[in-house]
Amino acid sequence: MEITAVYPGTFDPITKGHLDLIKRAGKLCARVVVGVAYNPKKKPLFSLEERVAMIQRELHEQGLADRVTVKGFEGLLVDFARGENARVLVRGMRAVSDFEFEFQLASMNRSLAPEVESVFLMPGESFSFISSTLVKEVAILNGDVSRFVAPHVLEALKQKIAQVRTDRGLG
Repeated sequence: MEITAVYPGTFDPITKGHLDLIKRAGKLCARVVVGVAYNPKKKPLFSLEERVAMIQRELHEQGLADRVTVKGFEGLLVDFARGENARVLVRGMRAVSDFEFEFQLASMNRSLAPEVESVFLMPGESFSFISSTLVKEVAILNGDVSRFVAPHVLEALKQKIAQVRTDRGLG
């Protein structure tokens, strides 16, 4: 049986830690769908379309585009997973602090869709502290995040931050 996995997130922006988990999921499942969540509550820096495009470019550059697809979605994750005929939800665990939230989320998802299993993957040690939120915060404060994101993502981050500063009159 070929197993499809959904790896959901906001990916605002995609980091090398995310890419590490995509590669790990690809070793376990025949098909991986990166589900880019529309979640205005999180106030993303990049639009849904921009995030999808960044991930697609990264997958193409890494030679993963034939085995991994990227789709934006809105609504319940389990509904998106069902629509993709996925049997696995891939979630990343960076630290013990992630456990409580992920446990609650997995329990709710299991309650809503018992046919879909949550699988937790840990990124490589060099990526265990990376999050999109931290990458954005460091970049906004003019820190070097080039070790944590691909060059095209870094350029997009710089452009977006410059645009936000200009829009806010901080030019």
